Amino acid sequence: MKSKLLFLLMFSVASKLSAQETTTRKDSLKGGLRFERTCFDVLRYDLNIKINPDEKSIIGFNEITFKVLLNTTKIQLDLFENMQIDSIVLNSKKLNYKREFEAVFIDFDTALTKDSEQKIRFYYSGKPLIAKRAPWDGGFVFKKDSNNKDFIGVAVQGTGASLWFPCKDSQTDEPDLGATIKVAVPNGLMNVSNGRLIGNQDLKNGYTRWDWEVKNPINSYDITVNIGDYIHFGETYKGLDLDFYALRENEAKAKTQFEEVKPMMDCFQSKFGDYPFKEDGFKLVETSYLGMEHQSAVAYGNKYKKGYLGSDLSGTGVGMLFDYIIIHESGHEWFGNSITSKDIADMWIHEGFTCYTESVYLECQYGIEKAQIYINGLKENIRNDAPIIGQYGVNKEGSGDMYYKGALMLNTIRHIINNDEKWWKIILDYSNNFKLKIIDTETVIAYFNEQSGIDLTPVFNQYLRFATIPTLDMKIENNFLSYRWKAFEPNFTMPIDILIQGKKTRIQPTRTWTKSKLSVKSLSEIEVLKNDFLVD
Repeated sequence: MKSKLLFLLMFSVASKLSAQETTTRKDSLKGGLRFERTCFDVLRYDLNIKINPDEKSIIGFNEITFKVLLNTTKIQLDLFENMQIDSIVLNSKKLNYKREFEAVFIDFDTALTKDSEQKIRFYYSGKPLIAKRAPWDGGFVFKKDSNNKDFIGVAVQGTGASLWFPCKDSQTDEPDLGATIKVAVPNGLMNVSNGRLIGNQDLKNGYTRWDWEVKNPINSYDITVNIGDYIHFGETYKGLDLDFYALRENEAKAKTQFEEVKPMMDCFQSKFGDYPFKEDGFKLVETSYLGMEHQSAVAYGNKYKKGYLGSDLSGTGVGMLFDYIIIHESGHEWFGNSITSKDIADMWIHEGFTCYTESVYLECQYGIEKAQIYINGLKENIRNDAPIIGQYGVNKEGSGDMYYKGALMLNTIRHIINNDEKWWKIILDYSNNFKLKIIDTETVIAYFNEQSGIDLTPVFNQYLRFATIPTLDMKIENNFLSYRWKAFEPNFTMPIDILIQGKKTRIQPTRTWTKSKLSVKSLSEIEVLKNDFLVD
């Protein structure tokens, strides 16, 4: 009881501090949707750059094709302050612009008219930020392999793609017609980016340019470069092209470890629908950092070990049955890359569902018992420190609990529905109905409510919008069981299963005490089946 009171006190203090947290003009410029951002729709990025490993620098341009949605004389693009703008050109004429933090406001001499299609070239150069601990902080990673050859990557989720190339750095807008990523690197190295390789060219200046093309819309933070002394192998598996890029020194290990992609694809396609980016193929690319869900070029840095760098995040032993990075980061192809949240405050839509895919894979391979052991083991990683949903419009994610608590919330909803045939149909239809779409929390809740036939809004609200999880209170009154939920969501109600002398019974507590018709002499006769629900 003392620990619970202390926890509630800490939660109250944390909530007050959170409420007092102020945001800045820089935050709103980065995360907000003002007219200069909403007046146009990006159709395509054509990125053409040179990366100099010795200088750790970039020079080149991004050609940005966009459709004008509303008449305007100004648009906002984004590029980090430490990167230099060389010029911005429309129809061979340099445009005027103004920088404010990472926002670049571009002026047009003549108003751009609604429904017109425009194309500008944004020339830039500079030394992008170096990540201190990728992928948790954004930036480039410049390393050497064991043969002292350059091994370079980038990860910018949350931080923003404008860290290294000019773009409309908002998850609300993906280039509808895809992108090309053309990257020149020193001879003897290869660059692997998203989509399919369309060619390479010796530039006769000590550099070779590697050209990649993406056919599908793509999140800007998913656009990537991977530079190294790579070997390539792959195959067409059940109609899907699988390509693998590993450092030359790791070829043998990669050919063994990456075999797990095949059963994973069988599982995920059966549960979530066809691989969303078949036109662009699926690639797994060894990287100089742990991993990232870069669309059609999934970053892999798990050192060819099972689990998470050789350890089990669940603490149960079951997590050592699979390569965490292969399964988790590939799961993002469906949840995060195909289905994308409008605002990073709703990143649980990416991370909660993807963390859940880990137990889905285990269920496919080893059965439901091991899957439930694994996902329940993840409860120990939940901090209950802050709401999962962050602050909208200011580029702020919520608690890291979006991973484990998000997955366990979905497992809880599965057991609320209590019909696995219905559950898997809902998950499959969710993945298919919102394929290649940008959505928000309200859309997810409305969908699950409609498809389940249950008002799950209070459940979603409690787990997503409050730091704590619900606590079940029970007491005996005149030999009958009474119960209630302690929860912050005002309308919270949720069923839960209990065992009374070995007999399973489902009860439906609310926030007020309910006296049941269940005859019980002592609470010691009752076992709450917490493995099916995320509750205290």
